[in-house]
Amino acid sequence: MDAQRKVAQFLATHEMDADPAYRALDLASEVGELAREVNDSTDYGDSPGDVAASSDELGDALFALLALAASLDVDAGSALDESLAKYEDRIDETGDPGSGE
Repeated sequence: MDAQRKVAQFLATHEMDADPAYRALDLASEVGELAREVNDSTDYGDSPGDVAASSDELGDALFALLALAASLDVDAGSALDESLAKYEDRIDETGDPGSGE
């Protein structure tokens, strides 16, 4: 995945190496900031049609996810393909992409 290589290069250039555990915590933090924007824009879900999320926050969450994948030596593109195949299988088997758990 080209985006993952771009993130890995950025991290290397700026000497931003971190353990996967820290990357996972950073991802949770960034997704939390994104959720805060959604909560604020929808008045905590009372106005779901008013949902707003900035591209900046989406970008931060994506950066954190790709940095985590890089730190775990997981190809994000392959992981995405695997996940899509899993959802396709579920839809074929049950008519629903959810795990039912």
